[in-house]
Amino acid sequence: MHGANTSATNGERASKTDGRYTSTVEVTHISKHGFWLLIDDEELLLPFELFPWFEAATIGQINHVERPSRDHLHWPELDIDLSVASIRRPEDFPLVSGALQQSPEEPTHP
Repeated sequence: MHGANTSATNGERASKTDGRYTSTVEVTHISKHGFWLLIDDEELLLPFELFPWFEAATIGQINHVERPSRDHLHWPELDIDLSVASIRRPEDFPLVSGALQQSPEEPTHP
């Protein structure tokens, strides 16, 4: 499955109307394991194991990604914000990548 972000623009520029940073960002592939983003000339994998918030999302919701700044990605329909750095190096962001690595505590019974 391939998809393109219709809200992204080609190249880097600041919009004359609102001053927001815009740059090329595109979802290039979605599989049962995750999805790939092409950001400028770099392709990055977001595995559902590390980014579980996307696993139940529709293709349209994943494809609707915005880039308000160089290191900020936003999925408005999912209310998800990620830094590009957290995708490149999830191990540096333990609150994001460690979310599934922590096992839930066993419930205690009286």
